[in-house]
Amino acid sequence: MNRLLCLAASSAMLAIGTISGQALAADIEHGAQVFTANCSACHAGGNNVIMPEKTLKKEALAEYGMNSVAAITNQVTNGKNAMPAFGGRLTDGDIEDVANYVLSQSEKGW
Repeated sequence: MNRLLCLAASSAMLAIGTISGQALAADIEHGAQVFTANCSACHAGGNNVIMPEKTLKKEALAEYGMNSVAAITNQVTNGKNAMPAFGGRLTDGDIEDVANYVLSQSEKGW
């Protein structure tokens, strides 16, 4: 009986992991759409037209402490310096998706 319970639990965890992986891919795709519509005017290709040294490239994100979803989410939500706050314009889900997209693209080298 315990083996059946363990097998059922393992199968459930595998199914959840698979669903989560599919959701993550969809979130990244949605993040790309949000980025294109709201961020690409200043950050096309991971660049920064206002402050050229503060790109969205992996090295710059690390240098400026922006290499986490939490840091990017905070920046997008609240804005800073020349970057406007998007907290009132985008949903929390949109912001989290775009933060994940930015990190994903930085890992790929834009």
